[in-house]
Amino acid sequence: MIGAKHALDSELLLRAYRAGFFPMADARDGEISWYSPDPRAIIPLDRFIVPRSLRRLIDKRLFDIRIDTAFVDVIAACAEREETWISAEIIQAYTDLHRRGFAHSIEAWNEGRLTGGLYGVAVGGAFFGESMFSRESGASKVALVALVDRLRLQGFLLLDTQFVTPHLLQFGTAEIPREEYLRRLEEALAVPARFFP
Repeated sequence: MIGAKHALDSELLLRAYRAGFFPMADARDGEISWYSPDPRAIIPLDRFIVPRSLRRLIDKRLFDIRIDTAFVDVIAACAEREETWISAEIIQAYTDLHRRGFAHSIEAWNEGRLTGGLYGVAVGGAFFGESMFSRESGASKVALVALVDRLRLQGFLLLDTQFVTPHLLQFGTAEIPREEYLRRLEEALAVPARFFP
């Protein structure tokens, strides 16, 4: 399914996520490659850690959290870096997935400005985090906390972060073998969770 060259579209993306794969574009030529890392990184929803400094920031209520009000702006902001795997083809495919109700953005706004956020894909009881950005200190972290709160509330079982990064470690991100990941994915996909109530 994934090895052959296909146009990247929302249907292919859904099939790939259900099989444990995700795409990334080469920063130089935009060619799409598919990945299913071993080990795979997840944030266990029952062991999510909110650092004390972040809790204090949240308590200040500096950010207005919104969902799906600026999906294209969020994915474009995530792509604004020196080297990015988020190509124009990726943006188009995920925007189509958003229109179909599977891709979502969690946004942190401050005084009417989009200051940070993240986007990802929800299928069944699994959420596949794709990328995040911050234009103001802590904005993307506040968005991540809001995402986890929503996933817990709506009965999701799996939050996939693909890879471990130093940024994600503070939240309790863990690596698990691909075989274990695929088992958890199968369980999560069987859950009729809804991102929106």
